[in-house]
Order: sequence, then structure tokens, then C-alpha cells
Amino acid sequence: MAAERDYDYLIKLLALGDSGVGKTTFLYRYTDNKFNRKFTTTVGIDFREKRVIYTGKGADGTTEKNFKVHLQLWDTAGQERFRSLTTAFFRDAMGFLLMFDLTNQQSFLNVRNWMSQLQANAYCDSPDIVLVGTKADQREGRDVNARQARDLADRYGIPYFETSAVTGADVDQAVTTLLEQVMKRMEQSTHGGPGSEPNGSPITSHEVEEASVSRRCAC
Repeated sequence: MAAERDYDYLIKLLALGDSGVGKTTFLYRYTDNKFNRKFTTTVGIDFREKRVIYTGKGADGTTEKNFKVHLQLWDTAGQERFRSLTTAFFRDAMGFLLMFDLTNQQSFLNVRNWMSQLQANAYCDSPDIVLVGTKADQREGRDVNARQARDLADRYGIPYFETSAVTGADVDQAVTTLLEQVMKRMEQSTHGGPGSEPNGSPITSHEVEEASVSRRCAC
């Protein structure tokens, strides 16, 4: 089937967190490398797409090979009224960007609630997750201490990044780190056999093709 497509792997990542933390602008920055100043509340589920190159091992297990990865980045509504809809997508996602607003302490406190829902609805008990603090450029309005966030990430055993959709700081790195985790899990699940998934060696994340179309689920 891979020969019939123009990519080797389809990877679905899902962004979740309270409404207004900046999930949509984060994903827009990642896919289009631009800051979208128009704030629109996500209704239900949207998604963006991007092509990247993952450099892993070839079929012989030693030679490096580039794999074309088609990323689907799902953008979920943070409002409670959409919760049953968005959690329905948890099981299909392969990795999660768990986001909070560095200028909003309550959004950080609510990370624990999101984590509980994730653990209850994801594809396994310990899914691949990256904790993302947004709006790092707004230093004067900061309401969450960096140590608080790192301690929480350490408690869950997940990576943590402080990002800014305005400047682009660590946006690409956060997604790349999550993609690397997902690819490693895929390799482990297939035991690295010939012709199986890549073995999760370091990613060279650069753009192959960019699809800037934002699609909405007909709900």
C-alpha cells in the first residue's frame, strides 16, 4: 500500500488543553511557520497537515533511510460542551500535545484533569505525550513558574517545552520530539524486523510539502 501513496507513514497527533491556551495558533505556526493573529474558537475538531522527513534505519537495520511522514495534527475544542466529542478522537491519535497557557495558572492546574481523561481514553495506559507551555513571549504576564511545569512533567515522565506561536520558539522542537517518541514506539511494537517501522533514530525534521488547508469535522 505504501507504494501507492506519496508518503511512507501517516501519523496522527492530537493537541488538547483548555480553551484559549493557543492550540490553533501553535499548530498554524508549525504547519505554516506564521503567526495567525485572528483568534477563532475551535468548534469540535479541526486538523492541519504537514509532510516531514524522518531519518531512520533501513530494512537491514544499519543503513540510514529517509521516510516520508504525513502528519495529521488534530486541533480539539477545549470547552466542556465538546468534551465527549473530542475524547472520542483520543483512541485514534498516536501522540498528544498537552497544552497550557503560561499566563493562566488555571489552565496549568487543569493539566491534571486533561491527563486523567487522556489516560482513560487513549490507545494505551501510557501514551506518548509532550507537555507544552504556550505564550512564552508574554513574560510580563507569566503566571506559571517554569519549575512548577518541569516538576509536573517529571512526575508524569514526559518532555516539557515552553513555546511561542508569535516567535516560533520551540514549536517545531515540541512536535519533533513527540514524533520521535511515536516512531520509537512503532519500532518497538514491530521488533525492528525487516520492512517494519523505522527504529526511532533522531529525526531530521524539514518540510517536504506543506498543506495549509484547515479542515473541519462535519459534526
